[in-house]
Amino acid sequence: MLSFFTVVSLLALSSKAAALPLRRSLNERQDASTKFVVAHHIVGNTFPYTLQDWTNDMNLASASGLDGFALNVGPDDFQTTQTVNAFQAAEALGSNFKLFFSLDMSVLPCATPDDAAALRARVLNFTSSPAYLQRTPGKAFVSTFAGESCTFGQTDVPTGWRTQFTQSPDLQGKIEFVPSFFIDPATFSTFTEVMDGSFNFNSGWPIQVTTDFANGISTDLTGSPPDGANALNQFIGANATDIQQIQDLAALSVNGVAPTYMAAVAPWFFTHFSPQSFNKNFIFLADQHLYARRWETLIAERDQVDLVEVVTWNDYGESHYIGPIEGALPAGSEAWVDGFPHQAFLDLTKVYAESFKSGNAPVIAQDELIVYSRPHPANVQTSDPVGPPTNFQVTQDAIWAIVMATAPGSVTLSTTSSDAQTFDVQAGITKLSIPIAPGGTLNAELTRNGASVVTLANPGSNFTFNGAPELFNYNILVTSAIASS
Repeated sequence: MLSFFTVVSLLALSSKAAALPLRRSLNERQDASTKFVVAHHIVGNTFPYTLQDWTNDMNLASASGLDGFALNVGPDDFQTTQTVNAFQAAEALGSNFKLFFSLDMSVLPCATPDDAAALRARVLNFTSSPAYLQRTPGKAFVSTFAGESCTFGQTDVPTGWRTQFTQSPDLQGKIEFVPSFFIDPATFSTFTEVMDGSFNFNSGWPIQVTTDFANGISTDLTGSPPDGANALNQFIGANATDIQQIQDLAALSVNGVAPTYMAAVAPWFFTHFSPQSFNKNFIFLADQHLYARRWETLIAERDQVDLVEVVTWNDYGESHYIGPIEGALPAGSEAWVDGFPHQAFLDLTKVYAESFKSGNAPVIAQDELIVYSRPHPANVQTSDPVGPPTNFQVTQDAIWAIVMATAPGSVTLSTTSSDAQTFDVQAGITKLSIPIAPGGTLNAELTRNGASVVTLANPGSNFTFNGAPELFNYNILVTSAIASS
């Protein structure tokens, strides 16, 4: 799917706005205590899935603090079949794990009334399932990816969605519609009786930080320490786009109740498809512990955020998956996905998701180290015919470590036998990093009272930071080690 849409107004947000807290200019939400955390699940990547595969995904996601999947669905017949399987698996679990549609309007047709009728039928076929998410009884939660150009044969986009979808007799009053329209939030007011809220898909990354943007802030992007001290740090995990959307959603308030706001959190972004394929070759800045810092922002501002959507469970083509590498990868993406698991983020996801939902500080039940890095220098030269991804200059050569500690201790990070650095850590979550150069590996150790508690010694990954790769790969390998009980 395509995440790099033109959102011109976001690019103009100032660094001052990025640091502001969410302002409580809206009335209290109808039920601010009910929070949901879901993950975006690309049904288009599930062609070979069995019912057991869906069950496994749901069990793993539930164990990782997630309440459900947003099923990103397109027009393929197999996606309809797999949607049936997904709901069957969720119903069989007999749990609170929920599903809802994220209609992928970048590929679903939306030019005629018949297109709208097909869309309505797709939704209505599943809304009676006990596994379908209803935050408000009798209203099925429905989202989209894109849709800001859909008219369904009407005079304009708002009229198309209003008359052919949300206010159509067979859907009116039956859905809570929270789309991700890639539009200027100042135009939300034109979507009265269409939008019950907004999903801010691109809020998971600081997408305004392009190379040109970064060069306008600092002339030394790679020379600053990779510990969050450089000039781009202020944009990592910031809430500027949350502020903008929440404030502009106020125009859609009904009877003093603020519309729904769903924010995104994402661990990474890199895609490398040639012009002969999907023609996507760029990165978003995700260094400096983006995943952890974005979570911490959302936890701090949870009173204004109704749902968090992890982007994604399985979008391998854009390198922001947290689930297992399985199913059918987009053709070509195996070059930067195979051998680069991200599942080590799941334990961290659980801690942050539970904190967001409860409003309590993150609870660390066991000592754990999570360490990750890209496989080669940012400025490496290769014979890759696709060329380097746009914005590669903003990323840093570092290993990034997240320490989850049950009590104070010390953590030593190293990539060689001679570059070890030791840091004191407190109970809770600590974010650390050190530089990495060609030949480096991923090593970390947590000690407490002079004894080793957790050791991560390039575990099973055979990872070596490669100074002469054959192809560009700005994905990350994420690995972890947990204290033995």
